[in-house]
Amino acid sequence: MVHALEHLVVRHTHRLPLPAGPAGDGSAAARRFDAALMTAGFKLSAELTARLSALAEPVVVETAVRTLASVRELVGDHVRHNVYFVDFPDNVPDTLDFWTECFARAVDGRDARAGLLRRLRTGLLDLLSLPSYGRYPHTYEEMIAGHDELIAAAGDRLTVLHPGGDAEEEVAALYRALAGSTTPLGEEHLEDLALLAGHHAHGAEPEDIPVRENRAVVNRGRLGAGAAPLMDTVTDVLRLACALVDGDVTLRGSTRFRALSRPHRRALLAGLDALVAASPGRLADVSAHGESWKRLGERLHPHEYPHWPHAAEVFAVARGERKAPSLDGRVEELLVRGDVTGAADLLASHAPGRLFRAVDRFLRTAKEGAEREAVLAAVERAAPEVSGRVVLSLREHVHNRAGLPGADTPRRRVFVNREGRAWVGPDTRPPLPDDVRERLVAVLDAETRRRLPDPGSLLIDPRILAVALPLSGRAASSGLGVLPRGSVSPVDGELLRFFTYWREERHTTDHDLSALVLDGEYATVTWLSYTALSDVEGVHSGDITEAPDGASEFIDLRLGAVRGTFVVPQVHVYAGEGFDEAAECFFGFMLREAAQEGRPFEPRTVRTKSDLRGPGRVALPLAFRRDEKGRWHAHWLHLYLRGKPSANQVEEHRVSIAVLLRGLLGRESLTVGHLVSLMEESGARVTLWDGRSVPEAPVMYLGMERPEGLPTGSRVITPENLRDLLPA
Repeated sequence: MVHALEHLVVRHTHRLPLPAGPAGDGSAAARRFDAALMTAGFKLSAELTARLSALAEPVVVETAVRTLASVRELVGDHVRHNVYFVDFPDNVPDTLDFWTECFARAVDGRDARAGLLRRLRTGLLDLLSLPSYGRYPHTYEEMIAGHDELIAAAGDRLTVLHPGGDAEEEVAALYRALAGSTTPLGEEHLEDLALLAGHHAHGAEPEDIPVRENRAVVNRGRLGAGAAPLMDTVTDVLRLACALVDGDVTLRGSTRFRALSRPHRRALLAGLDALVAASPGRLADVSAHGESWKRLGERLHPHEYPHWPHAAEVFAVARGERKAPSLDGRVEELLVRGDVTGAADLLASHAPGRLFRAVDRFLRTAKEGAEREAVLAAVERAAPEVSGRVVLSLREHVHNRAGLPGADTPRRRVFVNREGRAWVGPDTRPPLPDDVRERLVAVLDAETRRRLPDPGSLLIDPRILAVALPLSGRAASSGLGVLPRGSVSPVDGELLRFFTYWREERHTTDHDLSALVLDGEYATVTWLSYTALSDVEGVHSGDITEAPDGASEFIDLRLGAVRGTFVVPQVHVYAGEGFDEAAECFFGFMLREAAQEGRPFEPRTVRTKSDLRGPGRVALPLAFRRDEKGRWHAHWLHLYLRGKPSANQVEEHRVSIAVLLRGLLGRESLTVGHLVSLMEESGARVTLWDGRSVPEAPVMYLGMERPEGLPTGSRVITPENLRDLLPA
């Protein structure tokens, strides 16, 4: 079982659990292992090479087979990436010439000619229905044979794998890290946590599981292994019930409850009874999810268990047969009466996190003077009881409430929900006064500074300072080299190549890769897509319209030839299954030097590979911006637009994307640099890492990847575990 979970350790930590086995001379196998890893852009650290070399060769070979499969999937090299135009990026035809050729082939074909002529008589012809369109005209092997080997370049990615502890120890540590995360996990990480929870149900738990949906996943694993679930609110019980039927543990969407086993029904009802018996005030939480409780009651049959009367009270409240005013209802009642001070005091005493989420509204509602001062005082009292993530979220919000556009510029507000769906609307909120914002900033920074650990010596890779803090795990997709929404990272290379891959589950599915080029005023310059195969900026690899065995599309861009300021890659669902329905779907980009040859997909040049699992029909993983000095930077978005049910095209969404991008890039995310500045103010000694010298004493290292040779006892923070930097 542990071996089956090792790939999670490699994917999440870039550490390789050391295999157990007899000693021997595994040096030759370790060298072959290292060489095979390098073809995928990975490498063994010197320490890991030495550890493996001391093991028997069969042990090293078995480890290599498992690890190679894991890293190839991590980078997207576990599938075959074919292209429509066999010589891509060379010899891509003009779009009109290509369609003319497809039409000529159809006319020459006897079987298709009759049907084609009938469609022409109607005056309409769907070019995508032509026999030679949208299907690979050659095999993967034929395409590979036409490309030279990749010429290695100094800028090629090389991700180093470091040695971990034994497999059981590493898997347990990963479980505790995910379960104890101070931020909500993304869907993919929640799935990983579910696997780990079942394995560690009887093992050591983290000191705290602060995120309730994480706790629900852990409780499902514990219940399945016969261990008692960890619950201290009635909503924990509801989340666990959702987890048991693979429903929405966030409780933001509806869950369709199915029949539950008798042991599960007994566990849920017994938990409810004990919680309400210990504190009847917990019934006030029921009405917030009344409909879900009613649906769950239909499956639990609480009337069959009269010895748990307090559990039955929960469903009586949900049906409205018993009154239990919710905290939100009491707050709204106070606000209706104009008692802003009372509402703030109530939340500060009973739900300080909710006060922080509503403080902007309270400050805008409060009268200037004593009432506004009372709200600020409530915030100061509540601050020590609020999670670090919420403190930092409010800090980011307050920062972006500063400054207003000119009188002639309409104020716009960008909304992004937990699933990454984004939209823009008018911002009708009155501004917060400068003195109020400054007071809030001082309170929030002081509270954050108080909670941050004393790192002693900080060793920092400057590139990580512009990485956004992961205030929500849903602000980033899983994958390789993926950064949280709002992060900015430099792009160094001459050729930028986007790629997307998808494999349909049940229905014929067509996903389209496109790239939109905008100028400095967000006006359209051009685009590359299946309707515009080539332009000054680059070329498109050709449209694939079905993917029963998987399909890939590429766009090659010459950064020096781009005529605009922004490049916005995007993936559209043209037909069939959406991103969260397809069997597999991901996006990424590669960077190459102009002289590098190679296949269309070369894992060593992949800078990022990001899974696409959002709810919309248009995916916007990131955008690229050229600054005043001509340097390119990636701005991470991780967004999804609703789009149309089918036939989505870049031409139709370019205006809405431009509006969205303008709003998003007008916001500033809270970055690692913010926490570093607070630690420096508290006395931390900060040294910028030059990429070569290694300190002699233990340090706290913040960087894009773990360097070799750090002293024992050093704490390492990279994008893979960036959530550990957030104060609890």
